[in-house]
Amino acid sequence: MILTDFSKAVSQFLDPRFRRVLFLGIGLTVALLVATYALVLWLISYFFGGSLTLPFLGEVTWVGDLVGWGSLFLILGLSVFLMIPVASAITSFFLEDVADAVEDEFYPGLPPAPRTGFAEGLKETVAFLGLMIVANLMAFGLYLTVPFLSPVIFYTLNGFLLGREYFQMAAMRREGRAGAIAMQARNRGQIWLAGCLMALPLTIPLLNLVIPVLAAATFTHLYHRIKAGEVASGRR
Repeated sequence: MILTDFSKAVSQFLDPRFRRVLFLGIGLTVALLVATYALVLWLISYFFGGSLTLPFLGEVTWVGDLVGWGSLFLILGLSVFLMIPVASAITSFFLEDVADAVEDEFYPGLPPAPRTGFAEGLKETVAFLGLMIVANLMAFGLYLTVPFLSPVIFYTLNGFLLGREYFQMAAMRREGRAGAIAMQARNRGQIWLAGCLMALPLTIPLLNLVIPVLAAATFTHLYHRIKAGEVASGRR
């Protein structure tokens, strides 16, 4: 069923509102990564100045270049991991546009969902980004302690965080915060699994640029499927 939700999201990928969020997310994410790399290069230039004086060898002028190229590969490597919190948080700020497009296409007749104010949306985005960064930093010790389990820990942790945040953001539009949290608690397993499925391609360069938009659409479908099931069973 989760794959069905994802396939529906993919089928709508050419929707202009999807493309708008995609381009905004890519632009902001790339700008952030470029700014981060520029800061790294400035720090290298500040501390190394392009040269280094060594005993017996004198001035070595290629150290700054070597470290600079090394920093490029370091940033490219880190971007695989940075893209999960950064791209997801940036896209979550525009989640409502994606959710509106999904509901217009697949769930016509629904009343318009209340829009989240700019300040509240910014607060949710910053909190989401902060939570993911802090959680991954705390897990870094486990990556070093049990490196053979690092992939499992990484995807399990980020799958849980992605599922929790994306589902709550999708459900809050119709259920309110308390209702979204309660629904998430009742369906924790499949929401966690859906988050893990989204986390996997988020670590693939280039593909990770489009996945946050598809994740937002997928979790909108997931919310409506869960809602329909609960209504049918008389649970809600």
